[in-house]
Amino acid sequence: MGLADFERAIRSPGHSSFHLERIGLLLRRLGDPHRATPTIHVAGSKGKGSTAAMMASILTAQGYKVGLYTSPHLHSVVERIRIGLTPIGRQEFAAIVERAWPAAQWVGERGGYGGVTTFELLTALAFLYFKREGTDLQIIEVGLGGRLDCTNVVVPEVSVITSISLDHTSILGDTVEQIAFEKAGIIKDGIPVVVAPQAAGTWPVFKEIAGQRHAPLVEAGALVSLTSGQATLDGQSFEVRGPRGGYSLSIPLLGDHQLENALTAIATLETLNKRGIPVDRKSIFEGLARVEWPGRMDVLSANGQLVAVDGAHNTHSMMRLAEAVQKYFGPRPMTLIFGALSGHTVDGMLSQLSRFSPSVIAVRSRHPRALPSGDIEAAASRRNLRVLFATESVADATQRALARAAPDELILGTGSLSVAAEVIEEVDDIPPEVYPNIKRAPVDSPNGARPG
Repeated sequence: MGLADFERAIRSPGHSSFHLERIGLLLRRLGDPHRATPTIHVAGSKGKGSTAAMMASILTAQGYKVGLYTSPHLHSVVERIRIGLTPIGRQEFAAIVERAWPAAQWVGERGGYGGVTTFELLTALAFLYFKREGTDLQIIEVGLGGRLDCTNVVVPEVSVITSISLDHTSILGDTVEQIAFEKAGIIKDGIPVVVAPQAAGTWPVFKEIAGQRHAPLVEAGALVSLTSGQATLDGQSFEVRGPRGGYSLSIPLLGDHQLENALTAIATLETLNKRGIPVDRKSIFEGLARVEWPGRMDVLSANGQLVAVDGAHNTHSMMRLAEAVQKYFGPRPMTLIFGALSGHTVDGMLSQLSRFSPSVIAVRSRHPRALPSGDIEAAASRRNLRVLFATESVADATQRALARAAPDELILGTGSLSVAAEVIEEVDDIPPEVYPNIKRAPVDSPNGARPG
């Protein structure tokens, strides 16, 4: 039996074909491991991975053994399943695959719902591993949407919805209200839901669904206030005021959007604290100071040359990245290593970066849905950006950018998390995880990209 991998597949099914019956059956065959551990369930368009990592770091500092399940990964699939921020070992991963595989085969062949997908199997593996390891809590990040995402089998202690923006519009809807409805599908009867600062149009949706389900709605920005402080390339400091007074914190993650994520994480843990799972202020301080989440406004150095990467992949996230670049690096020459996946708003993303007048290297990452570099080159040319060259290799682009960059120049790799990952691999000499049996996507249109 093969597994359908819709994250990396050239074509995905319509959202109407998504359902929870198959993952429910798979988990029953495995003894319902998702019910073994109290859960924090995290949905959202942006920031859910960073918010989940912050909470995992804080709860670990508190002394809890915490399972963390996120997607996608940067370099290796084992990064998706962690204890605290430490990925599962490869041998352990192989062992739980061996444990789950017979059940996945049975469901695919005899369950009546079709074959188990890769994401469904990975989700089941995470639940199995966390149960086996005896975790005190598990933080589960939604893969796509929320209402019909296969993680939505949990009954959490608290649900979390991070920032909503237009993303995956062909699947989830082309308005923030439609996307908010899908994300709000994780709200459970009587379970509090913490909602990050949002666009105005989303609030009526969240309030209506929370009201229908008698779920206490916690506005993160109302429960916890935050004032930013000093920001350098080493991190940023800030002041918070919440239910237990005011205190000073710092995080090594860069960008104002990470302050919003920190606010949401703190509001969630304050809510958890009220539900009888203690989290003290010292653990919040220590956990945020130690958090790591690579590939998100990540600053590297290659023999003294400044390199930054970020997995921004839509217009809104690119706007936030552009704000951070302006804040932390100021006016300076920029070489932009840029690539995107099919279906993403290439023109919209480039419009946010055009303020820097970058010299562009158009790339195609290894991701099967990556657009050809020629499509990226054409999109950059439409915005009157100077294109140095196009290449089908991010590694090649990184090497050539480093060879030609001026000492004060910033090399920025972005457009998708896969581009960010491959720049990191080249700079830090990390062996890539290659999927030789997965084909690259064909080009469906003359420019291969949706208009921004």
